[in-house]
Amino acid sequence: MSYDVLVIGGGPAGLSASINVRARGRSALVVSNPLEENPLWRAEKVDNYLGLPGLSGAEMLAAMRRHAEQAGVEFLAGKVLNAVQMPDAWYVSVGPDMYNARAVVLAAGVARGKKFAGEAELLGRGVSYCATCDGMLYRGKPVAVVGYTDTARQEAEFLQKIGCSVTYFDRPKQCEIRGDGRVESVTCDGRTIPAEGVFILRPTMAPTELFPGLAVEQGYVTVDRRMATNLPGLFAAGDCTGGPLQVSKAAGDGLIAGQSAAAWAAALSQSVRGAASSWRVFVSVRSGSSTVISTLSGGSSSWEGSSVCQGRSSRACPVSS
Repeated sequence: MSYDVLVIGGGPAGLSASINVRARGRSALVVSNPLEENPLWRAEKVDNYLGLPGLSGAEMLAAMRRHAEQAGVEFLAGKVLNAVQMPDAWYVSVGPDMYNARAVVLAAGVARGKKFAGEAELLGRGVSYCATCDGMLYRGKPVAVVGYTDTARQEAEFLQKIGCSVTYFDRPKQCEIRGDGRVESVTCDGRTIPAEGVFILRPTMAPTELFPGLAVEQGYVTVDRRMATNLPGLFAAGDCTGGPLQVSKAAGDGLIAGQSAAAWAAALSQSVRGAASSWRVFVSVRSGSSTVISTLSGGSSSWEGSSVCQGRSSRACPVSS
């Protein structure tokens, strides 16, 4: 699926960004955990949000979500696992699926907690962050699920259903993953089990893990006044850019990031359309011992000419023997 802007995070910053993208006529997809997993949801009362004192965090988030839905924002429950930048778009994997967008707004909050001992060394060698993506690799094998989200147990149940032998660790304070080249065991809060796979399910990943090369300072994403990062087409908003860690600041960041991302998407769209008016594609079609080289240019549906190379090899008309 393709969008103008993909927003990572469904809190105040992400929702504000998505609403402002839609206000400028651009499509927006918000990828986030369930609202109940957002830290604001647990706030008994928010007294410092202008004009709306006394609302609970849950009431405020629900109202913001309704606003975004009414604006035409699309939502996807899931966790972004990877992001790759191409010349015309960002390609973002959410679980086993891939989405692309001309611009991305990172508004996933603060990634809390350090990596476990052995986690980085054994990533991809038994350590995974997505049960539905990699679970089938461990059918009939012992695995551990280290859960820090409300939906982590659902992923553990999925692993059980496909035949894994699952041990669940609920929000342990400390873990260590051991193995010689591959995961062999995991110890959490003093309990050790043999395991061939360890699924670590946190609410969010560190920004630099999702976006290699992203500039950060003291753990926070570095942005300019447009909320632009050092990576073209990537903007950031909210707690991940630093304090104060307040709803008002997050919503304001999101507004600016959404406007900037929408403008980036619009400019990139025009650039791509302009390039499409002057492109030329060379197509080779092999027929027997001949290769026909044809060109198609300028967005036309008609062929502009062709040449035939008979039984000879050249850079223009490669023919294998």
